[in-house]
Amino acid sequence: MKRLIEFPLEDGTTIMVEADEPEAKGPVVRGAGPHEMTEKAEQTFEAALDKIKPAAAALITKLRDFAQPPEQVGIEFGIKLGAKAGAFIASADTEANFKVTLTWKHEPKREGS
Repeated sequence: MKRLIEFPLEDGTTIMVEADEPEAKGPVVRGAGPHEMTEKAEQTFEAALDKIKPAAAALITKLRDFAQPPEQVGIEFGIKLGAKAGAFIASADTEANFKVTLTWKHEPKREGS
């Protein structure tokens, strides 16, 4: 089941984010109205995203710290949002999942070099 989380934005507007409803503990109550399915976030959307910036920056710094650093570094990962936790790196199991792309462009060798 899905629920909505309302995140305030720094400009004063809000954004609605659809999130998975945690598994119910105890009896299931049917017939909840839309106002009961919406939860207000405890922080702004931007502040929630700020929590994942250090992890992304650390990954990029370490990947560029090669003896021959790549010209391009790309990292792909899922982000989950929660009303209390803010943003966090999503994972389907107990391990975090990152897709990393590193690109090196080699100049063609010139004749006589």
